[in-house]
Amino acid sequence: MTQKNIGCLGIVLLILLAGSVLLNFIFIIAQSANASASLITNKAPHFEEGVVVDAKSGKDDKETDGKIALISLRGIITAAEPGSIGESVVDDLKLQCKQAGEDDKVKAVVLHIDSPGGEVTASDIIYNAVRKVRDQHKKPVVVCMGSLAASGGYYVACGGSWILANETTFTGSIGVIMQTLNYKDLFGKVGLASVTFKSGAFKDMLSGSRDMTDPEREYIQGLVMQTYGKFVGIVAKERKLDEKTLREGVADGRVISGKDALAAKLINGFGDLEEAYAKAAELAKIKNPSVIRYESPFRLGRLFHLLGRSESASRKVEINIAETLKPKLEAGRLYFLPAFYAP
Repeated sequence: MTQKNIGCLGIVLLILLAGSVLLNFIFIIAQSANASASLITNKAPHFEEGVVVDAKSGKDDKETDGKIALISLRGIITAAEPGSIGESVVDDLKLQCKQAGEDDKVKAVVLHIDSPGGEVTASDIIYNAVRKVRDQHKKPVVVCMGSLAASGGYYVACGGSWILANETTFTGSIGVIMQTLNYKDLFGKVGLASVTFKSGAFKDMLSGSRDMTDPEREYIQGLVMQTYGKFVGIVAKERKLDEKTLREGVADGRVISGKDALAAKLINGFGDLEEAYAKAAELAKIKNPSVIRYESPFRLGRLFHLLGRSESASRKVEINIAETLKPKLEAGRLYFLPAFYAP
């Protein structure tokens, strides 16, 4: 290698080193600034707004002042997934509902749900956040179901003022599920045995190393039915349906189509997002609103975190089809999920 090439290589390495030092310096300053601002202002996390649909300009501008906030609920409902600005995705949904409710310029909310359901408590928290927008802040919430809004997804939808779906949407699945795995026979085949010390008879009632006792089965079934009772009660109250009829009919855990859901009065009609915007404007009595969605604010620290993840991800590529198609259910947790999501 010639001296000229060595010199060029040295200059390139020097520039890269200087760039790295500069980026690290900026990162430290940004982190310090974010921490200081948080301590000084003591403000709650706040989403930025992105425009989905612009309001049309015209003669009636004074009558059309207002916004519709689009909030999306996608995937498994769980507090285990980290949020954009909250501790979890559940916190993010709560913050978006709160921001929409407290913003005087937001006249209505469209909640787009494409979810099979998920954790019982997480679903209940989001349902209450949606209901608060509707009841406390007096703003209509139009729910627009995607291809799937079942179990916990339908539970959340019940907090809306009006529910739209597609004829082919899978919804319903009004029920509760809890599972465990029994591996007692497998242990016997490989010569393993579980030794348990417990403070009470029910302390290890979901242990897979032994058969469940009859009192344990009765107790677990009681917990499931207690939670199911709350679910059915909410559906009956929100949809103005007879609870006994629900229990004897569609509230047996079955997944139903949007067409059957309309016949069972679980939804109000058919429509996509465009129809949902129109219905929200109608209920809010605004003629020509803009539609906005909430986006997480840019943070330099988050950018560095993503870059770091990208660098580590480039070293290893792993595809697990089973985990991609099916959520990882934890033993001992109650879920609002269709049966086909259970292992």
